[in-house]
Amino acid sequence: MTTTKLDLTGLKCQLPALMTGKAMKALVRGDRLEVHCSDLLAVIDIPALVEQGGNRIERIDRRDDAIVLLIEKQNDAIANRN
Repeated sequence: MTTTKLDLTGLKCQLPALMTGKAMKALVRGDRLEVHCSDLLAVIDIPALVEQGGNRIERIDRRDDAIVLLIEKQNDAIANRN
């Protein structure tokens, strides 16, 4: 189980959600993705994307001007490790 950090601060809607989805594809079940972003809509878009993909949001924190989401990969259906 690994945790990958993804810094998406400064990006606007819909890029944080799209890039989070792409990063999730590279993970395997049990891996975590720590997403840092500044777009306020990310707290709506990213959890919706994560849950739709059969994965789980472990935590959402607000730190200064950033939002940090910790996501656990639970669905291996689209894992893409070579």
